[in-house]
Amino acid sequence: MSASATTATTPSRAHMRWRSAREFWRKFSKRRPGVAGVIVLIVFSILAIAPALFVGPLQTVTTAPGAHLEPPSLEFPMGTDALGRSVLNLTVWGTRISMVIGLLATIITVVLGALVGIVSGFVGGRTDQVLMRITDLFLVLPTFVLALVLAPIILEIVGRDAEVAGIRVTLVVIVIVIGITSWASTARVIRSQVLSVKERSFVDRARVIGAGGGHIMRRHLLPNVINLIIANTVLVFAGAVLTETTLAFVGLGDPFQPSWGQILNDAETVGAPSLGAWWWVAGPASCIVLVVLAFTLVGNALDDILNPRGQGRR
Repeated sequence: MSASATTATTPSRAHMRWRSAREFWRKFSKRRPGVAGVIVLIVFSILAIAPALFVGPLQTVTTAPGAHLEPPSLEFPMGTDALGRSVLNLTVWGTRISMVIGLLATIITVVLGALVGIVSGFVGGRTDQVLMRITDLFLVLPTFVLALVLAPIILEIVGRDAEVAGIRVTLVVIVIVIGITSWASTARVIRSQVLSVKERSFVDRARVIGAGGGHIMRRHLLPNVINLIIANTVLVFAGAVLTETTLAFVGLGDPFQPSWGQILNDAETVGAPSLGAWWWVAGPASCIVLVVLAFTLVGNALDDILNPRGQGRR
């Protein structure tokens, strides 16, 4: 058989990827909670990308169109805040801040956790012991408490009014703090998988032909734990959004950037619940619950598909 005939009968790499994607979606579509979570996340992603398309420009003190604490109406479906700004406008614009901070913090968390987990599991020995003791330290300390301690210290050092690449440093600090306090569980999960993968024959063959540690970790270990990383990333995103919201709620957010937590902080500062202005709290609180629930549903569905042996644990 000629080389051309062999090529013609062998499925192309793109075709194999397409078949894999179709098979993945077939399995995922059978998990209705996961599909519902994807739909919710798509809606919030669209709102985060183009908030002005749905509610117009961000309203400020000088452009507030309403009166003080107006209840929900046809003109203001979610009422107004103490400054007369539409709560719907603030909540939709807050989607961008909360989702972006969650995304950036998740990237830091997953990259740092995967790096520590892969290196610790593959190298072993004293390196593994040192990295795991550091990991255990971060696991023992509650993420939110640690973030609550670090955030004001860093803000005090760099100054609240400073900017990094045109972005107010308050948001940058929140991203970094969430990232460096949330990686430990990811590292533990990845390390346990690496300990299993590194004992397989293809890793031994790579060592025999002279492949270095970096090459083995990059070309052999990482592809075999990527499914676990993906499933874990979705769950980490939910935690990052929740942590950002909590930090902003206790006053560590940026008052000039209306994240969901910052909106709740403003409402609490004015005393909205005691004033009967429930609508000021209901909007952003509902968004937080929906997004965190959606990420959890999607993460569980992905874990069922990518890690089927773990289904029995839930």
